Amino acid sequence: MAKVISTLFIAADGVTEIDPDWHFPYFDENMGRAVGEDYDTADVLLIGRGTYDSFAGAWPDREAAGGEDAPFAKQLGDMRKVVVSRQPLEFSWRNSELINGDLLDAVTSLKADAGVKGIIIPGSISVVQQLLAAGLVDELRLLVHPVAARKGQRLFDDGAAPYHLKVLATEVFPTGVIRVIYSPTTAPDKVGYDDVKDQVPQGQ
Repeated sequence: MAKVISTLFIAADGVTEIDPDWHFPYFDENMGRAVGEDYDTADVLLIGRGTYDSFAGAWPDREAAGGEDAPFAKQLGDMRKVVVSRQPLEFSWRNSELINGDLLDAVTSLKADAGVKGIIIPGSISVVQQLLAAGLVDELRLLVHPVAARKGQRLFDDGAAPYHLKVLATEVFPTGVIRVIYSPTTAPDKVGYDDVKDQVPQGQ
């Protein structure tokens, strides 16, 4: 069963709508390594229309330019790209296809496909939100920037019930960025104040 991994740059207040002014000052070799490790887990790129347009408008040209980012650009180009869009698309980037039918059904089929190593979702917040609600996300890999963006779309929208997460790994970079890998998990047993009052500080 292939894992679905969401990988996001995120501000400390939960904003995932990236502003270059608060993102790029924190991008260093540690973040680059983390991004590379995330992409190495997958051979399918699952992305929304907006993310596809952004990626397709940049990475093919970077690959053709042959600069120091060309190897990663080629890796992206070689990956199978499954795009979520309500509108038909004419693809200019190789190995791109429009999702067939219902998103949840398509992702369930991708996860069960023995030929798929892993599925990575960069950005594409609305896609991630739908898959989280359906229980189809296996890992959230977040690069938490030491900044409160204060505006922009957030990862966790309003909903009826909380998402409970298990920490799989953490790493702190010299820039102050925290890499944290979560997996969704079941809610803990219900606990009230009377159950924890023996843990309250005793005072002086």
